[in-house]
Amino acid sequence: MSLKNQNVIITGASMGIGATIAKRLASESANLILFARSEDKLKNIAQECQKIQSSIKVHTASVDVSNHEPLRKAISNAVNELGPIDVLINNAGLAVGAPNRFPDLTIDQITTMSGTNINGFMFATYAALNEGKMKERNKGTILNVTSVTGLEVPPFPGEAVYHASKAFQEAFSNVLRTELVGTDIKVLALRPGIVATNFHELRYV
Repeated sequence: MSLKNQNVIITGASMGIGATIAKRLASESANLILFARSEDKLKNIAQECQKIQSSIKVHTASVDVSNHEPLRKAISNAVNELGPIDVLINNAGLAVGAPNRFPDLTIDQITTMSGTNINGFMFATYAALNEGKMKERNKGTILNVTSVTGLEVPPFPGEAVYHASKAFQEAFSNVLRTELVGTDIKVLALRPGIVATNFHELRYV
């Protein structure tokens, strides 16, 4: 499948897997819509992507996926600038507080993880289907970046919320795929294992 001139949203695009995917897709001549909370890091990634392929369009927005209304507006703005969304790469996610066990986490750590990994995951999908016009056009691709931990039995201690949220992402992907049968909207899951990024440093924040 050619990605040339396809409009691709990547959440959590400022570093790690998201940034690497962005640069790879730039080499495929995809137009990029990059979302993350860090505006400075997003700008750096956008510049790197345009160096890889100067002909592509790169749109960035500093947005927290756990907050639906700003995310909805960000996708609507991107559509107004570039056109309908062809691909959503649902990558934003985090694990904080490890190796603390569940009762030793703070409520803020719990709500931050569930807000991003569960609510943000659904909000990005919902906005791509609606504001992004996938539902209206009856076509598109949703690639959900889950984790092998969502399928792992037994999971390792210290990441109860993270493991549970990844299991949720797997279930959500499976049901959404079933609901979209009969359309040309594909729902895929990418399940990384341990990857050498700064993600594992953030776990201990």
